[in-house]
Amino acid sequence: MAVGAQISGTGMIDARASGALVAEVLPGMAAAEAVWRRIEADPASLQTPYQRFDWVMAYLRATGDFDRACVVILRDQDGRARLLLPLIVQRTYGLRIARTVGDTHANYHMPLFATRDAAAIPHGAILAALIRAGRSAGIDLYALPHQPRMWDGAANPLAATGEPEASDGYGLMLGPDPDATVRRVFSADARKKLRSKEKRLVEAKGALVFRRAESAEEAARFLGAFYAQKAARFAGMGIADPYAEPTIRAFLGAATAGPDPAVEMYALCLAESGRVLATFGGAVSERRFSGMMTAFDADPEVSRFSPGDLLLQHLVHDQTARCRKGFDLGVGEARYKASICDETIGLVETLVPVSPPGRAYGALRRGFTRAKRRIKRDPRLYAALQRLRKLRRP
Repeated sequence: MAVGAQISGTGMIDARASGALVAEVLPGMAAAEAVWRRIEADPASLQTPYQRFDWVMAYLRATGDFDRACVVILRDQDGRARLLLPLIVQRTYGLRIARTVGDTHANYHMPLFATRDAAAIPHGAILAALIRAGRSAGIDLYALPHQPRMWDGAANPLAATGEPEASDGYGLMLGPDPDATVRRVFSADARKKLRSKEKRLVEAKGALVFRRAESAEEAARFLGAFYAQKAARFAGMGIADPYAEPTIRAFLGAATAGPDPAVEMYALCLAESGRVLATFGGAVSERRFSGMMTAFDADPEVSRFSPGDLLLQHLVHDQTARCRKGFDLGVGEARYKASICDETIGLVETLVPVSPPGRAYGALRRGFTRAKRRIKRDPRLYAALQRLRKLRRP
């Protein structure tokens, strides 16, 4: 059966008569673009930057998943779109699994909710509509990882029955005043240390400049520095570099291009030579910056001055000045995240089985997620896993 389908006939009549949500499964992205962009642009909507139309399109085109993509739209009785969810339908062990777009490169996979009232729709009603849509489109299971429990103060109904993920996200809300926000986020002691390090770095290497990529060429230059810095870091750790994949580089190249890029690149540079000392990239919407990647120059003559921390302080100030309200540093534990973030974004994996084989696969998947979380949250088990990985490396 084709990926795209629409609940019609008796199913749609029954849904409307009962007051239930009406489900559509649109094939491809083009069919959903108009309603998608309308929800994106509405200040009343609830969304993460990873479900922006341009972010999703850049990822699908680069990874070759464009032909397997579809969009689920749930509408109310009056035909108004309440929820929009982009998906990739893949064959896994003979099953048709509908997965969220972006894999681990997207920190959060929440749908776009047209309003906060739409996010208050009971999760049972949303799941029932997704199941109806799944039956129509021949889907066996929805696999929806990295669902935030809360987003911008609103509960995510799709997270109500999910299995806790191995790691959480970390974020903070920005204030109206950039200087006051920096004082709140960075302690007096931290600011003093960063001022000292910045002064000594200037004395050693020359004047610094904080830059946001303003063109595709500048974004490409910052990405090139990021790739080099990250490659050196991964090589030192003895692990494979995921950013060496051509498809991921193509995605980031497309996502950082254009006058309103889906991913913004920032860098701390030497003013005279242009040498990039640290890089930071994040998915963005009008109201939020969501960190995706960061790296710094590992040269001891540079790294001892903590260029990544210096860049982060400038970045918080800049995002506040640009009137963004939310700022997060993505999924996974790290010192620099814990030092500035005051919000833990709890994440769950939500599995919505549609068919009996889908239920069986979902039960296995939940067991895997529980085991992964137990290992990640237990220092002894995690250390043992790391030792095992090192033994398996050539």
